[in-house]
Amino acid sequence: MCEANAYVYRDGVEELYLESVDLLVPEGNTIFLKSLFGEQKTFQGTVKEISLLKHRILLEERR
Repeated sequence: MCEANAYVYRDGVEELYLESVDLLVPEGNTIFLKSLFGEQKTFQGTVKEISLLKHRILLEERR
């Protein structure tokens, strides 16, 4: 499997936002995420980092 988990970076801490992300679509300051299980979320912010090897997406809130 190639899915990744998405985390939000807040105050120096990473918090799980969505597991098994299959689709990530950035549109300006909004990011649309969809999991393998059909769960959908939108996030207001930016992608801080993506690690394909660690299957990890790090999001940062817009300020």
